[in-house]
Amino acid sequence: MSDQTPHLGGRRAADGSAGDADYGAVGGSYAAFRRADPRIARRISDALGDAASVLNVGAGAGSYEPTDRSVTAVEPSETMRRHRRAPLPPAVDAVAEALPFPDDAFDASMTTFSVHQWSDLEAGLAEMRRVTRGPVVILTCDPDLLDRFWLGRYAPGVIATERRRYPSTTRLRAALGGSVTVEPVPIPQDCTDGFNEAYYGRPERLLSASARAACSAWSFIDPAVAAAYTRDLGRALDTGQWDADYGHLRTQPFFEGSLVLVRAVPS
Repeated sequence: MSDQTPHLGGRRAADGSAGDADYGAVGGSYAAFRRADPRIARRISDALGDAASVLNVGAGAGSYEPTDRSVTAVEPSETMRRHRRAPLPPAVDAVAEALPFPDDAFDASMTTFSVHQWSDLEAGLAEMRRVTRGPVVILTCDPDLLDRFWLGRYAPGVIATERRRYPSTTRLRAALGGSVTVEPVPIPQDCTDGFNEAYYGRPERLLSASARAACSAWSFIDPAVAAAYTRDLGRALDTGQWDADYGHLRTQPFFEGSLVLVRAVPS
């Protein structure tokens, strides 16, 4: 049985989702589980500098979108656009690879947990650079650091999917050009943004189907395989094996996993 189910291969899904995940099918949990963590949000805000106008590409339901600046959001998925709430502005229906804005239209641009979804990474980043006068800021995961997280022991197909999808920081640097920095982002123990690594010290959360649905990598796993992964994790928790191996993480205030903040400014 395969770990992975077919994906979109660059075609837009029925609800408009672009890239390799269908958010019409998996987007319902995002508004509840993928709430911006204020500590991570501060890092993004600092990276945006004094930009007054910001473009948010792949904006989803609006996590990490600044409310103290003029923001234009772009989101191709109708499901995700529908989950945006006031005071966030409505999102423009467009894809990263074809942004409907003139050159140098924004002081800064940002994208969070999105670049791994795009059908053409280099085209999308070139478009962000084209429409942005100042910094381009990307919150993403470094695929070379995914093995720091214990989930690979219980759900190896999920980590393999993330490793396949997330672009390397070398590739991001090359595509962005200019002066590029890559900074690790420590994940807090009580992180309110429910991506997989946010549960490094709260493994029981990943027994919830809704929590897993808010992490798109799980949507690529055959349901029977995902059920087996969940049973294995649940058994390890019931027997105390998880705590014997990783219990120290329950009180560790931060985890430095694969989460990174990439910032590029023009030469």
